[in-house]
Amino acid sequence: MKHNFNKISRHFQLQGTLLTCDPYGSGHINETFLLKTREQTSPDYILQRINNTIFADIHGLMENIRKVTSHLHDKLIETGRGNPEKEILTLIPTIEDKAYLIDEYGNYWRMYLYIWPNKSYDIVPDGKIAFEGGKMFGRFQKLLSDLPGDELVETIPDFHNIERRLETFYQILHDDKFNRAAGVKDEIQFVENHHMDMRTILQLGRDGQIPKRVTHNDTKFNNVLLDENNRGLCVIDLDTVMPGYIHYDFGDTIRTATNTGAEDEPDLSKVEMDIDIFNGFAQGFLSETKEILSKIEIDHLVFSGRLLTYTIGLRFLTDYLNGDSYFRTHRSDHNIERCRAQFKLFQSQLRQEEQMIGIIKSITV
Repeated sequence: MKHNFNKISRHFQLQGTLLTCDPYGSGHINETFLLKTREQTSPDYILQRINNTIFADIHGLMENIRKVTSHLHDKLIETGRGNPEKEILTLIPTIEDKAYLIDEYGNYWRMYLYIWPNKSYDIVPDGKIAFEGGKMFGRFQKLLSDLPGDELVETIPDFHNIERRLETFYQILHDDKFNRAAGVKDEIQFVENHHMDMRTILQLGRDGQIPKRVTHNDTKFNNVLLDENNRGLCVIDLDTVMPGYIHYDFGDTIRTATNTGAEDEPDLSKVEMDIDIFNGFAQGFLSETKEILSKIEIDHLVFSGRLLTYTIGLRFLTDYLNGDSYFRTHRSDHNIERCRAQFKLFQSQLRQEEQMIGIIKSITV
């Protein structure tokens, strides 16, 4: 569908007049556009059509974002340091003062101030860049540490719940509708070998030993913007901000940022965990969070990398057994290649566990 951007933009409280509105970025979930204004004195904007197939509760999602961005703005102003419009996403309300627009076709739209200049990295080049990303995700947690997690809704229920993921896996394995289980016995055995340990974080939460916090839940490194000098600037993509455990955020960055190979790398000899990237990220993250985290939370940060790596590997394996119905694939064995790459990364993390524990201890003593 061709969108009428002039009409859509007039529903938001933007400054200036629309000059151009073109596709922007490489996201696969929402449609994102860069809206440029004609006047040099007016800011530019990011306009997004929110995917209401993946996100069923758009009102809850946008209330989460409104609460989180407002809280972050207030905390940054309170500290007297930084520029909220550059360092925090700024949601632009509609002319009715709502957080989002529903157009006549049932599309959901939102608008943010465009933060420029910025850069982001899909692949983390070195420990210095990793430090900046860690510092930004850590500051995000620190500024939100006094916002109760139960004030937010779950935008994707059980997103990181490994017990639910395992239940789904075992049901699909039992049914084996596509007769694929016989060809992936090693991967199934890998799941079996580790599934009990993977429940640790959930159990600690149930036992009241670790708190639920407001967590980002999608801490890929490219969800951090850096400035032109490679200094951390802003955490973006807040659709999955909801209640969770700190380990989900730390672990998912370790999974994605430290991998020396691609997520779907078929040559497993290229897949290892880069300890220097781990060190840089951990240094940055804990420079902001070590005062707000409990000892138990800190003691399980190293484990969290394996948890998130196992979880996405399990999801790839589950989808393979289920006929590749969820993740987009480009070849017949794509999902099982992804699974094997994740399980190889898990093994690399396990081999380097003592070194990682030593890094965490050296930062937090």
